[in-house]
This record gives sequence, structure tokens and C-alpha cells, in this order.
Amino acid sequence: MIFLVTMPSFADRLRSEIEYACLNQKEFAAKAGIKKRALDGYLGVQKSMPPADIAVRIASTLGLSVEYLVTGKELKNPINVSKYMQFRDVIDNLLVLPDEILEPIKKMIQSAADHEREKNKAAV
Repeated sequence: MIFLVTMPSFADRLRSEIEYACLNQKEFAAKAGIKKRALDGYLGVQKSMPPADIAVRIASTLGLSVEYLVTGKELKNPINVSKYMQFRDVIDNLLVLPDEILEPIKKMIQSAADHEREKNKAAV
């Protein structure tokens, strides 16, 4: 028996990211400034690729790189963004907090991280 493993496509990644943003397709199209019908083409059976300017608009609206949407890989740059993706929901939640709540949380995280760094130094 042969199993074919298909890699997620542009359409798969786009659909997933729209869902992650808690938007329906009509809302996303409006937010990205594209026609719903065009979005349907990118997500539908034909899974067409958008022109570069539209791909940039789509990626920007989702806070992603075009390279990620097209290839599934992040841009190669000094900061490895993919390692932070696991904290995306936490960061999104932190961004809505007012400073009086956020500041003590930041101090707590910094203190815990400093403690772990010291513990790791002592273990070496």
C-alpha cells in the first residue's frame, strides 16, 4: 500500500491563517481589501495564486510573510520567527492588556527567566 503525503498548499495555509485570525472569508476579504470572489479563487478547487501585490496585501493583513504563505517557510533572517510561533496566541493576548496589568506580568516573566538562566549557569 502506498500513502501519498501532500504538503499544505498556499490555499491550505491561507485558509488556516484566516481561521486562526477568527475571521470568516467575507470579513477577511474586506479587511485585506480584496474581492471575496478573488479570495474564493485562491481558496477554491482551482487554488489559483494571487498576483504579487495581492499576495503582499493578504500576508500583511495576516501579519505573515508572503514566503510563508507560498512555501510554508519563514524568511531567512537573523531572527528565527518560527520558534516564536508557539507563543503567538499568548502574545496576541498580551497586546490587548493595559499597561497597569501588562507591566507586572512582564516583570514576573523577566524574574522567572533570570532565575532559570542562573540555574542553568550553575548546572554547567
